[in-house]
Amino acid sequence: MRIVHLFVICALVFAAAYVYRIKMESTVRTETVMKLRNDIRQQRDAIANLKAEWAKLESPKRLQDLATRHLSLRSVEATQYDSLKNLPPRPPSFVKPNDPDPIGTMIESVDIEALAKAALEDDSLTGSIPKPEGAQ
Repeated sequence: MRIVHLFVICALVFAAAYVYRIKMESTVRTETVMKLRNDIRQQRDAIANLKAEWAKLESPKRLQDLATRHLSLRSVEATQYDSLKNLPPRPPSFVKPNDPDPIGTMIESVDIEALAKAALEDDSLTGSIPKPEGAQ
């Protein structure tokens, strides 16, 4: 009977040690999760601060003040614009209006040559399925 008691006591001690180890691992993991959440919160705060600074730096009023202070530009006047009739003539076109597209023609000729070459090299339609009987 004493051996059974000793065995039960040893089993309880091992069980307690195992539960304690699991508790410590979960505590360490919880601390790691809390640290990561804190890091994420700090990074989000830093991103929010950078976005606020960027919005401040790109505000139109600030940019206008900087342009006025550092650039010697004059304001735009209505007389600076010209009418459409004074535009330069359209550049010459090298392709006549009714001619076929030269690049499209070259692509089609390459495709036709590739298909003809493939048909001569291989009897199958797709390369993996044999040609049906009676097909040309």
